[in-house]
Amino acid sequence: MSATILVDLDHLLATPIYDATRCSIGFHPLHGFIPIGIYVLLSFHPKTRYVGLGLVLHMILDSIDCQLTNGIWFQ
Repeated sequence: MSATILVDLDHLLATPIYDATRCSIGFHPLHGFIPIGIYVLLSFHPKTRYVGLGLVLHMILDSIDCQLTNGIWFQ
């Protein structure tokens, strides 16, 4: 599950790479709504359950960060 932090590599595609006011949900390719749906589906399959749960948890934490930082749930 800890390896799911690698999903943040898509932040390297953004310009600038780091923006403290940017919400990653809906902005970065692997933080979009279609990938999030795939992560949810992965959490139901026994062989990919831990990866899927890790990714879903990652997205939940990112959305909470968006809410606390910017007052919005997604970009």
